[in-house]
Amino acid sequence: MIKCVVWDLDNTLLDGVYLESGPASRPPANPQMLGVLRELAGRGIVHAIASRNPPEAAAYAARVAGTEFAAAECGWDAKPDAIRRIVAELGIGADAVAFVDDEPLERAEVSAALPAVLVLAPEDAAEAASWPQFSPAVVTQEARRRGQMYAQRRRRQAEARAYGGSRDEFLRRNGTRVVIEPATAADVPRLHELSVRTHQFNSAGQQLGARALAELTGSAGHRVITLRLSDRFGDDGIVGGCVIDSRAGLGWAVPLLMMSCRAMGRGVIDALLTWLCRAAAADGAAEVRMPCRLTPRNVPLRVALAAAGFRASAGSAAADRAVYRCELTGALPPLPSWALDRTRE
Repeated sequence: MIKCVVWDLDNTLLDGVYLESGPASRPPANPQMLGVLRELAGRGIVHAIASRNPPEAAAYAARVAGTEFAAAECGWDAKPDAIRRIVAELGIGADAVAFVDDEPLERAEVSAALPAVLVLAPEDAAEAASWPQFSPAVVTQEARRRGQMYAQRRRRQAEARAYGGSRDEFLRRNGTRVVIEPATAADVPRLHELSVRTHQFNSAGQQLGARALAELTGSAGHRVITLRLSDRFGDDGIVGGCVIDSRAGLGWAVPLLMMSCRAMGRGVIDALLTWLCRAAAADGAAEVRMPCRLTPRNVPLRVALAAAGFRASAGSAAADRAVYRCELTGALPPLPSWALDRTRE
């Protein structure tokens, strides 16, 4: 699935060349491309800019398009370098990106340097809304606000870079709130969407269908948990969740844990893993076990597991799988002061 469309500006998203016009006669947005942008934004696909223009061109494009871009790279670097920076900033894979440019040479350069990126001419982009990789099966409330939330993320990161205190101090200063609570039937579409879209923080390495999630939500032997995130910059809604099997003797098994990349760097994965261990101990469990598929993309999750005290079992039956265990002995760390546990209410 395509998560982000990166747009060139001149003669692509704009109906003309930005620098060849004066301040009073800047080119308008191309109506056909603007229609594609808005249609895809309504499906939860975010948009970015990679253009050989001064930085103020991005602000102008945002104004005439009436949209907030998740990232903007304006300058005179090579387009592949600009796209690499956008991919890094958004925390997504290159295979989740489409790039639209009217110049054949620019398209060829990006195709050669970044073969995973879907490269499109404007006439291709005009038809893209009907293609399956631009058509998610479920569009949630969080998806429709994704562009806005990425813009909030940019403002948050800018303030974080300028802040002189620690990360925890910055999170408290922002009024960060993590709410961990049982999933309801209304949460199933968003949890399914997370299972499809998450890769860096997905223990199963595969999606879980909405029907299966609904059955687990109503199962007596399982608990399905959601994690909501908000701060003074905005409400991100449900950014993570997990499935817990508490039937397995003295331990809790977690067959699926997933987290949106938008929550990276905000202490959310730490809060969820801490809550898991504390809730399991309160339930009388001796350990928490998390089967984990080992993929190149979920290394950040495995690093977080190790930092939280989980250790991978040796001698896994499958080379691409491991079981991470955390023994619940001794004093467990408290939840962060800005996290709110509502699972017991």
